[in-house]
Amino acid sequence: MTKLKIYLYSFGAFLLTLVILSFPGNCLLLALNGLNLWFEKMIPTLFPFMVLSGMIIQMNLTDSFVKALNPVLGRLFHLNSACIYGIIVGFLCGFPMGAHVAARLYEEKQITKEEASLLLAFCNNIGPVYFLSFVLPTLSLTKRLPFLLGMYGLPFLYGLFLRYVIYGGRIAMNAQRNSHGNQTAPSLLQALDDSIFRALGSIAKLGGYMIFFNLLFILPVLATRFLPVGEKLSGLLTGFAGCFLEITGGIGLLGDKAPFFVLCILPFGGLSCIAQTYSMIKDTDLSVLEYVMHKLILTAITVCFYLLSADRWF
Repeated sequence: MTKLKIYLYSFGAFLLTLVILSFPGNCLLLALNGLNLWFEKMIPTLFPFMVLSGMIIQMNLTDSFVKALNPVLGRLFHLNSACIYGIIVGFLCGFPMGAHVAARLYEEKQITKEEASLLLAFCNNIGPVYFLSFVLPTLSLTKRLPFLLGMYGLPFLYGLFLRYVIYGGRIAMNAQRNSHGNQTAPSLLQALDDSIFRALGSIAKLGGYMIFFNLLFILPVLATRFLPVGEKLSGLLTGFAGCFLEITGGIGLLGDKAPFFVLCILPFGGLSCIAQTYSMIKDTDLSVLEYVMHKLILTAITVCFYLLSADRWF
């Protein structure tokens, strides 16, 4: 670590400590908000899927799980059934299950590094249940189809582009590889026990990230106090900064005041989503920087998509 990084990290830690000690009440409320979001939203929606997905992967059941869709998606993407499983779970269950499943499949040697990188690039998005039940109602948007197309159609098309243009040659060399990797499947109880243990560790880390990044909301809140702006603009700036930190808390602050901004920032997901994705893949050699690059590209594509259609949908 360079001296500059040491000084910057030390200054940041000192500043945050000073802020927490100076405004303990505000920081406590923000941290509690993150804890409640984790306990009430993330645990009940993600934990069962993490356990079930872990069992399916460990017991080599991906072929059976995707049997109905594999003839279509398998031929469309020209990928094996394990990869198709990653695509389906990533799109249906949402972030961070896309990263979690890609990492698990790679660890179990059911997919290669190139295939895991491809899945990570376009399958780790905001979940449809979260999008339909929280995002669109909060933004007061009644139309669903155009926004579903922007949220999920664009990543799907981007994945097809990556598959054939960027990853085509690298993945084609492994086309005949067995998709199951390790053929020795554990028993049902062994798979359940191991999946619960892994899921508990993953969900606990995600909770820590949500609490920490919600706590960081105190920084834009304090910063706007020193800006010569009105209360309304101050609230908007805090909400914008909040979306970059932790998307759920930021959307809650903005409400329906800036739907275009929220829809455009959703593909990026905020710093908390990036940190949580890193926690899902850190035990592998998958690149979080490459993941961020793809998220920025998808964000730019989404901005163009909504700019071209804003007069019809907003």
